[in-house]
Amino acid sequence: MTGLARTDFHHPHLLGIEGLSASEIQTLLDLGDHYVDLNRGDVPAEPLLANRTQINLFFENSTRTRMSFELAGKQLGARVVNMVAEASSIKKGETLLDTAMTLNALHPDVLVVRHRDSGAAALLAQKMNCAVVNAGDGSHEHPTQALLDALTIRRRRGNLEGQTVAICGDILHSRVARSNIHLLVTLGAHVRLVAPPTLLPPLVERMGVDVYHNMHEGLTGCDVVMMLRLQTERMSGSFVPSAREYLHYYGLDYDKLAAAKDDALVMHPGPMNRGVEIDTDVADDINRSVIREQVEIGVAVRMACLDVLCRNRGKPRTQDTEDAA
Repeated sequence: MTGLARTDFHHPHLLGIEGLSASEIQTLLDLGDHYVDLNRGDVPAEPLLANRTQINLFFENSTRTRMSFELAGKQLGARVVNMVAEASSIKKGETLLDTAMTLNALHPDVLVVRHRDSGAAALLAQKMNCAVVNAGDGSHEHPTQALLDALTIRRRRGNLEGQTVAICGDILHSRVARSNIHLLVTLGAHVRLVAPPTLLPPLVERMGVDVYHNMHEGLTGCDVVMMLRLQTERMSGSFVPSAREYLHYYGLDYDKLAAAKDDALVMHPGPMNRGVEIDTDVADDINRSVIREQVEIGVAVRMACLDVLCRNRGKPRTQDTEDAA
């Protein structure tokens, strides 16, 4: 067993933050907190996922998320298989549902999936006989990123309730922003979105956030400044005049950061476009930036998610049960 005797999370999948209760989110954060401390110590985690099979299926390129899930599974004793869409039958025209049928025949216990289309993870969850974790679907959600961001803040600040968090940049195309908004609002944080009008979703104020178009105004008095990557690969038109002009108005430098609290945390989900949405000196500031800490905590949070989802599935299939079947 883990360090927690009780878990208030009984969903078969983790497809998004939207719809999770505060208690369910806290369960994942508490367990993630346990794994952070465990990973920093000398005692390895219990092999709670021994005899479990974890398949990481990534239709989009990823470094941090895929490696983080791989490490998380292996540290818990799982058999981890990495499947890259570009090197599979998907490249030959196989549909997502055909892929689901193929993977089902392999009897995995958990499928971690990243896909360019919103809703792809939910579709797979309907067809798969295993737990499905959404590692990012289109511009929809990225739940484990929001969880690791929240735990990073909580470990530095002690609590999320009452914290003022500014999420800045390309909100329109960001699944990270959506998941963070759902999580932070649910746990009582004050969320500000700072972006040009062209990079904001319509009616976003209905999500319980305050909207600013000026960085100095939006960052005034903030506890946390979360920068987002300008996702040019998802843009089909002209959303900003130029990278240079974007940096001038919305790139985080020390002049803009001065509007926030003196001890405000600087965050970024990565990968960073240095010199576009964040200045290199700010990104590498060991007194303000927690970007590297986010990467470290990501492994622990994903361990927590895999732990809970596999625990909810009951005992793993053993060779004896497979032979009997």
